[in-house]
Amino acid sequence: MGNVINTNVKALMASNALNKNGRVQQNVMESLSTGKSINRASDNAAGLSIRETMTAQINGLNAAVKNANDSISMLQTADGALNETSSMLQRMRELAVLSVNDTYSSTQKTAMSTEFNQLSSEIDRIAAQTQWNGMFILNGSGGLYSGAANASTGQFTFQVGANNAQVISVVILNLGITSATNGTNQLGALSGQTIATATGAAAAITNLDTALTNLNTSRSTIGAMVNRLTHAVDNLTNVAQNASDSRSKVEDTDYAAATSELARTQIIAQAATAILAQANQQPQSVLSLLK
Repeated sequence: MGNVINTNVKALMASNALNKNGRVQQNVMESLSTGKSINRASDNAAGLSIRETMTAQINGLNAAVKNANDSISMLQTADGALNETSSMLQRMRELAVLSVNDTYSSTQKTAMSTEFNQLSSEIDRIAAQTQWNGMFILNGSGGLYSGAANASTGQFTFQVGANNAQVISVVILNLGITSATNGTNQLGALSGQTIATATGAAAAITNLDTALTNLNTSRSTIGAMVNRLTHAVDNLTNVAQNASDSRSKVEDTDYAAATSELARTQIIAQAATAILAQANQQPQSVLSLLK
């Protein structure tokens, strides 16, 4: 190319190269500063889509872990209350066995019956009033997932996945004797029961055995669900961890590669600046032709 002044092509080429290198250098420095290789969609459009999909899954999995832990807490609350119910049923059966015996007077049997009835009322109160997070959990009303339909089934539904319909359910039936109104009372065989007479006490023993069997079945169901949810939490935590690791490979900055790239762009910037300076000096040589 000849000696020209108006258009310094070499300087333009060096300037363009310097600008392009500057953009790369800026992106590398931003990546190093944020710890993320994707800071905007233009950095990696496909990678951004993958990252956001993974983030939705990870957030959902973490929420599901919280759900499962909350569900365990609710079921443990129910089982704690039923443990007291079981203790009271055992005492009621003990009183019934005592009352059958003719070594006790009518007055003494009446006193036993009074305690029996008070325990029965307390079982009703526990079933009617035990709550978790403002919801009744032992009166057969169930949760809110399926609306009013749960009133007859006592079903609680737990969301234990990141996606729709990833749920498990447990049924906690009405565990009162007379006062609860939702569903069939599992201890209803004791309704109206008295042990003031030997005949009534004998019948109470049979009905108490039925009530204890039903209570034990409900507690076994709750205990099994607690164990299942515990394993679900472990699995969800593991899946979330692996998903986080996969997302890291997509979005996190590789500092070894990024620092190498930064060093490369810095060297190029220095070289381009030097070349630009030389290119700007070349038109000065034209002046020698005018001397």
